[in-house]
Amino acid sequence: MRVQRKRWLIRAFRKRRELRPVANRTADIRPSDLLVFSTQRNEGVRLPWFLRYYREMGVNHFLFVDNDSTDGSLDYLASQPDCSVWTTTASYKRSRFGVDWMNWLLFKYGHGHWALTVDPDELFLYPFCDTRPLRALTDWLDASSIKSFSAMLLDMYPKGRMDLQPYSAGQDPPEIANWFDAGNYAISKNWNFGNLWIQGGPRARMFFADTPELAPALNKVPLVKWNRRYAYVSSTHNLLPRGLNLVYDEWGGEKASGILLHTKFLSTFADKAAEELERGQHYGASREYIAYAEGVKDNPDLWCKWSEKYINWRQLEILGLMSKGNWA
Repeated sequence: MRVQRKRWLIRAFRKRRELRPVANRTADIRPSDLLVFSTQRNEGVRLPWFLRYYREMGVNHFLFVDNDSTDGSLDYLASQPDCSVWTTTASYKRSRFGVDWMNWLLFKYGHGHWALTVDPDELFLYPFCDTRPLRALTDWLDASSIKSFSAMLLDMYPKGRMDLQPYSAGQDPPEIANWFDAGNYAISKNWNFGNLWIQGGPRARMFFADTPELAPALNKVPLVKWNRRYAYVSSTHNLLPRGLNLVYDEWGGEKASGILLHTKFLSTFADKAAEELERGQHYGASREYIAYAEGVKDNPDLWCKWSEKYINWRQLEILGLMSKGNWA
């Protein structure tokens, strides 16, 4: 594992040449700042809410890699005073789906900071997020000598056809996509990395019904007190050193954990799926987007009689999807 980690860091160092700075404001970053790292392409409609959401949470600076956007989102990000932005026309697939680019920025700018690595369609929830800023969580993690914090990806969807409920820039996505699967999840242990592997939800139910073992992974470790010795391996599903993946207790206890509200399923989804399928830049020969393109041809309704309407984080804890652990 140590050799593998060094390999990923060397790859990240080499891939840095693919990134061109557009607005580098990292000199403004203070030692105590909370940072968000993200890769994006043509997510202009999502970015206003994404930035607002994490600013209100207490994030101080955003570091973006833009992968050859054509919708004006690069210029929009470059105009934001708390954003540093790099752009690239290089292959997303050959960067290990953006992981090499993120590892480089984390290595260069994340050392010593609490770093939250999320996509523009992911909204992070943690225990007491309605009353406590993100720094309250990171202060507690520091006091508890905890270096990483897990969050399950929870697919959100509207009731009814996606295309009939248009999403507009600046809107809170869960105003539309406010339903989720409360059950329907399979959990196993990944013995190589020591983390839990979670699959299921509406994507497994609707797009991978015949091959649930191929459904996307839902386990993530997005929040880490970063050290330049660390490296993500596969998106934020797992990282090295291996101990950072041990975000649960093996002896019957329960560590605090969060949720990433995954708001992919909005009215923009069909066009986005078609674009990404045409690019062919995603994992497993883009099998996920092949399934999406096939599944959304008739604009299906992901809602079912077992769907739950989202209320707040406490509801998700009661359902066993996240936990406050021993954080009181």
